[in-house]
Amino acid sequence: MARVTIHDIAKKVNTTASTVSKALNDHPSISTATKELIKEAAQNLNYRQNRLASSLRSGRTNIIGIVIPSSEIGFFATVVHGIEKVARNHGYNVLLFQSNILGEYEVEGIETLLHSSVDGIIASIAKDTTTLDHYLEVKKRKVPLVLFDRTKDEIGVPSVVIDDYKGAYMATEHLIEQGYTRIAHISGAQHVKIFNDRLRGYVDALRAHNLTVDDDLIQYGKNSIESGRACMQALLEGAKKPDAVFAVEDFTALGAQQIIKKSGYRIPEEIGLIGFGNESFSPFITPGLSTIDQQAAQMGEEAFKMFLHQVKNPTIATELIPKLVLDPVLIIRESSVRKS
Repeated sequence: MARVTIHDIAKKVNTTASTVSKALNDHPSISTATKELIKEAAQNLNYRQNRLASSLRSGRTNIIGIVIPSSEIGFFATVVHGIEKVARNHGYNVLLFQSNILGEYEVEGIETLLHSSVDGIIASIAKDTTTLDHYLEVKKRKVPLVLFDRTKDEIGVPSVVIDDYKGAYMATEHLIEQGYTRIAHISGAQHVKIFNDRLRGYVDALRAHNLTVDDDLIQYGKNSIESGRACMQALLEGAKKPDAVFAVEDFTALGAQQIIKKSGYRIPEEIGLIGFGNESFSPFITPGLSTIDQQAAQMGEEAFKMFLHQVKNPTIATELIPKLVLDPVLIIRESSVRKS
């Protein structure tokens, strides 16, 4: 069977191939009524648009590149879902690359996406990234770039983040309100802004409630279950045992929980626990893990909208770089509730 072309559609509705092409690409010069008529004819004829030919004509691939540290972390998977949901509604497909939290893989990912001629890139910077040259190269090539969650303001591109400081403050304050007074924090690498913000939120919440900030109750881990176990073990072996722990993210909290239970302590009666991220497993472990929800799906949707804004406004002034800060949401479960 011969492939249906725009000329077949044009003949069907008694118009030109140029008008059909514009209508199928949602050109503003074509009226809504004509677009609907042409799209209906295209559907009836089982027309399938030749994306390669279309991209060669328009200079656009309608593909958006996404770089994330890991899809095994539910937060990033949910952000990607949010991006894809809005992207598909605007005729875009996504091309996903995982850096596996390694800076060198991230560089490779950015290069791969640029070679694939994506229309834009949405990325979260890997924890081990030490240079920003690959992102600056994206800017140099005038490819729209949006960062989310793990960002760097010095790159000078639009970004969507959660208020990590506020989320950490809320988590710590919740533990204080439950009557805990020796609250430990298992933090992350401090060159990563979000982890530094969470440490500051924890410290300021303690000070605001006249509790001592004790360096012996702060551990610096690597954001993993294994690291959570090691840091929690160190806290329990220290001279000042905590009666509660705020973990920098939920995987760390899970590791900490395992050691607390293995060591014979009851949660939350003897040691309270709260994480950050609201991972998919968090409600289903015993006891259910209190945490901070990062509005991941909304973050993805907003990131794509920022990309779309750049596409529609390519000459936007660099001093008008938007940064959207979403509010964190405290999710209270059994692991931190000591008071009824």
